[in-house]
Amino acid sequence: MDMAGQNNLDLDLDLDSDDELGHLKASKRQISHEEFMRNRDIMANFPNRFYQTQEEIILKRRIGSGVAFVSLVAENLLSHPFQVLRRQCQVHHTSQRYHLLPFTLIPTVYRLHQHQGLTTLWKGLGSVLLVRGISIGVEDLISKITPWPKEIRWHSSLKHFFQHTLLKCVSLAIVTPFYSASFVETVQSEIASEKPGILDVFKEGFMRLFNWNGGAKGRMLPIWVLIVPTITLGLSKYLFTMMVKGASARLLHSRFKNKHEANGALPKDISHSVVLQDLDTTASLIANIASDVAFYPCETIIHRLYLQGTRTIVDNLDSGRSVLPILTNFAGAMDCYESCVASEGTLGLYKGFGALIMQYAVHVALIQFSRFLLTELGSLIHKPKKQPPLPTDISPAALSNLSATHRSYLLP
Repeated sequence: MDMAGQNNLDLDLDLDSDDELGHLKASKRQISHEEFMRNRDIMANFPNRFYQTQEEIILKRRIGSGVAFVSLVAENLLSHPFQVLRRQCQVHHTSQRYHLLPFTLIPTVYRLHQHQGLTTLWKGLGSVLLVRGISIGVEDLISKITPWPKEIRWHSSLKHFFQHTLLKCVSLAIVTPFYSASFVETVQSEIASEKPGILDVFKEGFMRLFNWNGGAKGRMLPIWVLIVPTITLGLSKYLFTMMVKGASARLLHSRFKNKHEANGALPKDISHSVVLQDLDTTASLIANIASDVAFYPCETIIHRLYLQGTRTIVDNLDSGRSVLPILTNFAGAMDCYESCVASEGTLGLYKGFGALIMQYAVHVALIQFSRFLLTELGSLIHKPKKQPPLPTDISPAALSNLSATHRSYLLP
């Protein structure tokens, strides 16, 4: 049996034989409270071993669930204002300020709130959530009417991988018209545009979908021109995120195991430990950051193509006090890339990058704060159980070592 298997053995056996006692000495896993109580006589030989009560395990599981929930809310809801900022920077091809660092955005955001109110950075949130729901529903429907799997794992076959990839491509193609319509709602200025209705994203999306060969608004690109780069970006970003998350999870898992083996407190079954949830949350965050940074230039190009021909007026983030129309005439993704590099330089592809830094700085801060807060609240509600005293040696040799000051004066 290998060492990993030995570490996962519990102490339900009678620890009387030399082999079992030697196994306990070699094992570095963390001892549970029940195991400690069942084997207190044997555990007297291991004064440095730690154990966890069932209450502590449940508390840690709840803290991990709470942190995962906060991370999910930050990723899908609280990140929206920062996405609005960076999208408005990305589509402004004539801007003088690139906002590569978050410090330059702070005065601009202050002036936006001063002139347009606190809700200016929350525009388009409803349509964004609707499009995400459409994407999930489309994938679920396709997986039910076809043999294509909705999810894959590392041990999935190559056939399932290609089928899953095909499902993602079809889903992205169907959602592209609605995603581009939702994107317009997130960047258009509230003071210079009519406020869209809740279902306008469906109307605009179907209009783009039915106008396959071109839009009715002049330079609007046909939907088939947008589908190919959207699928390429979406699929590449998805596969890259999946690979980075898998690699990060393995590294974090190995680091956790090595650290606790050195301290002599490895959990009983690390594959089902409560810490696995924390490791998964951290790995997901690392993967999201890496993918957003790696594909940021491609995202800038796609967003400019979405906005072309829509006659959208956006906030001028150079000053934060005015608005301006976006007028472009790109033939496609390559033409957009070449025009951007020629007129704005390579850094033009990274306009608004400071908003991305702010987004994940707030995300990480919220995770750390929520973990600290939940841990403190948990320690107040559930007092940690003290380790029971180990058995006292009451042999005659031990009794003879008692101090003479405890002798009764009634004895001769």
